[in-house]
Amino acid sequence: MMEFPSNKAGVNMVARIGSQPIALAAVVLAVLMIGVGSSALWRAYTGTSPEQDRVTSTRLLQARTAQASEQLVEKTKGLEATQQESIDQLQVVQDQLQTVRRLLTVQQTETKKLSEQVGNLTGAIDGLRQSFASAQSSEPSSPPSAGKNSARPTGRSAGVHRKRAKSRS
Repeated sequence: MMEFPSNKAGVNMVARIGSQPIALAAVVLAVLMIGVGSSALWRAYTGTSPEQDRVTSTRLLQARTAQASEQLVEKTKGLEATQQESIDQLQVVQDQLQTVRRLLTVQQTETKKLSEQVGNLTGAIDGLRQSFASAQSSEPSSPPSAGKNSARPTGRSAGVHRKRAKSRS
């Protein structure tokens, strides 16, 4: 038969296994304490912490955002001013265009009146020429005299009368 170890040896083994986890836990606890302590000492020595870095970066981002917003507002105001200037200039150009249109209309009206007057004058001149030509043709033809008071026209009007006389014959 087989012999079982004595009860004393079994208790010894359980005592060994039971004491090792406690020792292991104590060692792990000590390492953790050393890590936390060294981290705290490091932060205290350098004067920085992740929280401060986060706050600093957040403030920096806020400042950049505010600056970008101010620049956008300034650019928007500049665009508004430029747009208003363009609108004002366009209004001036439109006013000038309306003035030019009015002046053109007045000028066209005056041109029509002058054209009508020229037409009337031309008609009157033609009527006078015809009456003068008919008056001359109804007078008896007399030989031209060599004196100063000759009835024969001279210059340009003489040429006109000769042409009319030729065209009637």
